[in-house]
Amino acid sequence: MKKIVASVGLVALGASGLSSAWAAEVEAPSKPWSISATLRGFYDDNTATLPDNAAVLPGQHRESYGFEISPSAGFVWTREQTSISLNYLFSLKYYENTPPNSASHDDESHDFNFALSHAFNERYSGKITDSFVIGQEPDLIRAGNTFSTFQRISGNNIRNYGAIHFDGQINPKFGFNVTYDNAYYDYEAKGPDLSGPTVVSSPAGGLNRDENAVTLEGLLTITPETKGLFGYQFRDISYLADELIGGTVVHIAGVPYVISPIMSDVRNSRQHVAYLGAIHNFRPDLTASVKAGVSYTEYYNEPGTSGNWSPYADLSLRWTYSIESYVEGGFTYNHNATDQVNYTGANNFTLDQESAVLYATVNHRITPHLYASATGQFQNSTFNGGSFDGESEQYYLLGLNLEYRFNMHFSAHVGYNYDKLESDIGRSFDRNRVYIGVTASY
Repeated sequence: MKKIVASVGLVALGASGLSSAWAAEVEAPSKPWSISATLRGFYDDNTATLPDNAAVLPGQHRESYGFEISPSAGFVWTREQTSISLNYLFSLKYYENTPPNSASHDDESHDFNFALSHAFNERYSGKITDSFVIGQEPDLIRAGNTFSTFQRISGNNIRNYGAIHFDGQINPKFGFNVTYDNAYYDYEAKGPDLSGPTVVSSPAGGLNRDENAVTLEGLLTITPETKGLFGYQFRDISYLADELIGGTVVHIAGVPYVISPIMSDVRNSRQHVAYLGAIHNFRPDLTASVKAGVSYTEYYNEPGTSGNWSPYADLSLRWTYSIESYVEGGFTYNHNATDQVNYTGANNFTLDQESAVLYATVNHRITPHLYASATGQFQNSTFNGGSFDGESEQYYLLGLNLEYRFNMHFSAHVGYNYDKLESDIGRSFDRNRVYIGVTASY
């Protein structure tokens, strides 16, 4: 999986990381560690990602000014066959107006990344990576390209994504790789809402899960520039909240009783994916890969639901067109979890969704000191199951950032982020954010 940092002001956070990495590159490579700190002010016109038709209670505000402090530290250790990298980023955001559905004026997020790679010999190598975050914004909490929720959710929400990757070259023509990856989600807001006629799932009930995947891939060298590939992936998703996500609620003497209860693990699934593809180097600075196939998903805790066949695709491209300037992007299509349960009766609820995602990032060095970046994403998601079956949502995301690097230790940046959700299920919203800040690195 690739992680794209785009919205939620994370373009600016990315600018801080880029500045730190740039400083480390320019300075002597013997310096294994780096530190940086970013300070910026921002304006957010929809801090809680409220739908357009949502009412705001008296004393609450959709928008807010605020400021953010983001220190970070990194460490890189490299030897002939082994390299280790560590990075930690802390962010404290203060909102002048407390965001709706939040208990305080401030948010804290933590982002820790680790990577260990080792070449056993010329033919075999391995890599271990892990990314652990605590945060509130959907872009920070996701583990891949696809959003499972578009909402900002208050609290200390946890996402951990780890992977173990092993590459081998059996002979000059044939190679392989084996990957195991795990994504773990734990949202703080637990406990269903039983105040209405049906159970309304909490964020934990709808999203807390453990995703495990094993991928086996073979590669055949066709020409020095082209490799054909074929692969199989097994993926298991287990929901962990062990709480009600559906059922009819009857109130007797003020006490709620649930009829035909549905628990979170009813949405557990197993997926099998088979695909063919190719990797092609058009030239040293332009590389593309294509994977296309089919997937079969079964919901083993919901016997009334038949398995689901669907397309599978993963396309990517990277072009380094100038010094410190590149374009990368891609397209994916697959099943993914969703925060929507929408229980409307026995055996009538949303299981998951299928999403087509198109994304791209451009980083451009305008002058030796001035850098610009743009990130965009479009996601079209279709719900599977329940009364939302076949309904869709379109999510648009745009991030723009301009950075001026005075020297290797100090830079300033300004940026804009735009998010828009068009929803068939009545939760459309848009969100505009602007920010300006400075970063010091060493």
